[in-house]
Amino acid sequence: MPPTSEEPVVYDHEKDDMFVCPWMGVVANIKTLEKDGTYNWVSSSKLRDELRSKGFNALKVHHLGNFKGFSGFSIVEFGSDWDGFKNAIMFEKSFEVNNRGKKDYYAAKNLEDNRYGWVARKDDYESHSLVGDHLRKKGDLKTVSGKEAEDQRKTLKLVTKLTHTLETNNERLREIETKYMETSTSVAVVVRQKDEMAKSFNEDIRKMQQAARDYMEKIFSEHERDRSQLYVHEQQLKQREKQLQHQLAQNEAEKELHHAWRMLESATLEQEKADENVLRLAEDQKIEKEKLDKEIIELQKQLDAKQAKELEIERLRGALQVMKLMGDDEDMKVGKNIDALQEELKEKEEEYEETEQLNQTLIIKERKINDELQAARKELINFLRPRLATRAVIGVKMMGSLDRKPFCNDMKRKLPGEEAEVKALELCSLWEGYLTDPRWHPFQIIKDDEGNQKEIINADDEKLKNLKEECGEEVYNAVIVSLNEMNEYNPSGRYTVPELWNHKENRKATLREGVEYIMKLWKGNKRKKT
Repeated sequence: MPPTSEEPVVYDHEKDDMFVCPWMGVVANIKTLEKDGTYNWVSSSKLRDELRSKGFNALKVHHLGNFKGFSGFSIVEFGSDWDGFKNAIMFEKSFEVNNRGKKDYYAAKNLEDNRYGWVARKDDYESHSLVGDHLRKKGDLKTVSGKEAEDQRKTLKLVTKLTHTLETNNERLREIETKYMETSTSVAVVVRQKDEMAKSFNEDIRKMQQAARDYMEKIFSEHERDRSQLYVHEQQLKQREKQLQHQLAQNEAEKELHHAWRMLESATLEQEKADENVLRLAEDQKIEKEKLDKEIIELQKQLDAKQAKELEIERLRGALQVMKLMGDDEDMKVGKNIDALQEELKEKEEEYEETEQLNQTLIIKERKINDELQAARKELINFLRPRLATRAVIGVKMMGSLDRKPFCNDMKRKLPGEEAEVKALELCSLWEGYLTDPRWHPFQIIKDDEGNQKEIINADDEKLKNLKEECGEEVYNAVIVSLNEMNEYNPSGRYTVPELWNHKENRKATLREGVEYIMKLWKGNKRKKT
């Protein structure tokens, strides 16, 4: 069956008649009588519009003429499909109903200004006239049954070709889906490895920072111990000097005093040397910290570049697999693309290996420097820890310690005088015991928008709810701050941990701030001695 609209109903003799295909109609005796008695020929576009208005759906209209002028005949094209055939038959019937068909045209003695029309057939096609010339130029002779058979053959051939093409495309689609799943799995593995590498890198950085803090704590602790011993020795010498002043007459006493002053001067020189060593160490640690910051930034860039290269390599591999699957031996363009992708993939893999080697070297160097910085930070904390109560701009804060001031304020509102202080001390001691008890864990785990797990305070914990109801918001917030600090710095041991702290901005101080503060103290002491 033809793939267009439903076939028109035709008589048996019409199935055997020879028609001109594409289907064409002949309009004869085209002229228009004007009011002045002259005739003017209607234009082809106007005639076409007239036929369309009658429902014949004419595609084109051709006026036939030669050097003598317009012949009065026009050819109407209806197309080569079955809708066109139907329109052509209706066109012919409309003229035959009014006795203006082909037979009427040739039998009429006086045509007057009446138009005649019919479907072009074999005799029109073979006639030696302008009509025959045009029909032979534009079409061929076919029977309706022949046209049906031809359309069926074309339809069958088209269906067969489309079926084969569909099966081939489905097979290729299945292969591409398989390769896509393999590539997706490979990319997922790379992403997971990237996350693991980032986690390991962050853990190494944390350990390096902790080691630097421990080292600084040790250095400043020893320095502070030497300063304390020197101060005690100086006080002892001064006391001894007072005693010896009462025995100026005795030569031995004078010698001993002279010797003691020499020892004091020597100790003072040693202290100045120790101060200079601390300053030099602080400056060295400051320089090393700046170098470490630069190397950490460079290491992060290298890590990002490495991860980008990994993803690019996986993308190129996936694209190469798809290109190999979709290409064939005759498609030279696909072959060139595959060669280019293979070359690019090889270059990316070589760049990835070089980046990996550089990353390993930078990580080792960065760990070594960060270990030294962590040790320096620890020494700095040990040096400043005896000044814990001074509340200087830069000092040491015991992370997890409970602020007693809110307890005192609450008790003073409820109880008089010394009773309030005693009760506040008892309540504060009770909660310090709760905070250091590992069995009490008022936290809950949630997931953020990125899917990462983190711990937050459980607002439904009975102890915290009772505390808030009995003592108010200020005491409750003090306990919450202590809990969060304890959980951050020492969740397993549940005891306080010293931390270098910026009291002015209420945050953890940087190693640079601590070193600058020590240098300021040293310069102040130096000016006092001079």
